Amino acid sequence: METLVLNQSYEPVARISWQRAMMLLWQGKVEVVEEYDDRLVRSVTLEIRMPSVIRFLRGERRKGRGIKFSRDNVYMRDGCKCQYCGRKVSRPEATYDHVVPRAQGGRTTWENIVIACVPCNQKKGGRTPVQAQMKLLSAPEKPRKLPGTVQLTFAYDKGMPVSWRKFLRDVAYWHTELESDE
Repeated sequence: METLVLNQSYEPVARISWQRAMMLLWQGKVEVVEEYDDRLVRSVTLEIRMPSVIRFLRGERRKGRGIKFSRDNVYMRDGCKCQYCGRKVSRPEATYDHVVPRAQGGRTTWENIVIACVPCNQKKGGRTPVQAQMKLLSAPEKPRKLPGTVQLTFAYDKGMPVSWRKFLRDVAYWHTELESDE
């Protein structure tokens, strides 16, 4: 059984195991919004209904938490396009280019990695864009948020608990199956 997690504004942010939900409840971080009617959690001295929907009492985001540096996130940041010629590149075709090559001291960071198509990456080789007489379409930088990303990925389906539906109904992207980064 899973529990839907809402932020302070009653917007869905995650789904977690009922055990994790119970831990958050005991820690005083969440309140129970909905319960499963037919599911009980029992101890020797206590019996409570299993939470179906919980809500954070305070903001759940921590300061300084940024977007994880990964190949998929670089691909999304660059809009699925080669940053030299602008051609749309499919995920399997995408190569990752060090703007300043590692051989010249370049590091593997948000500010030095871009998406490139195979022909552009081969043309550039182990040189900087200036040395290769190529121009970047945009300077690479660490994004504050990625375009088109949704943190919670699951299908709106018949098996979903009824108690979740009123929190998901008004959000357009909850009504279709979403892709996972995995």
